[in-house]
Amino acid sequence: MKKFNSYLEAIAKPLYPITPWLLRLSLGTSFILHGIGKFPLPPEKMVTWFESMGYMYPEIVTTMVAVGEVAAGAGIIIGGLFSNSFGNVITRLSGGAVGVIMIGAILIAHSDWLVTQKLFMSEQIFLFVIGTYFAIKGNN
Repeated sequence: MKKFNSYLEAIAKPLYPITPWLLRLSLGTSFILHGIGKFPLPPEKMVTWFESMGYMYPEIVTTMVAVGEVAAGAGIIIGGLFSNSFGNVITRLSGGAVGVIMIGAILIAHSDWLVTQKLFMSEQIFLFVIGTYFAIKGNN
């Protein structure tokens, strides 16, 4: 077993530098695409849906969600391009924004999923967790 572990380690070790980028690019791209999918602003279908639930200022809220998704996704990617404290701050703020957006999405759009099997089989929980990972870890 030890020899097999060493063999796997030898294969994986050269790939270590790209592992954060696997998460960073998938999360960033996903958020950018989700946000762009809500353009042109304000996203009319979302506005109508928020209005039907009685939310105040649905045009403003839905526009902020769309812009926030694009900005958070871009920030996750751009933050990784800077190895200094600037990149670390951008990554952490963007990861935090992803976490906040996903908490909102889960509580508003998928509240019936809370602590159920459905939540843990959805992409929403993984977007939340990866965003939280970057909010905590930054570029470290």
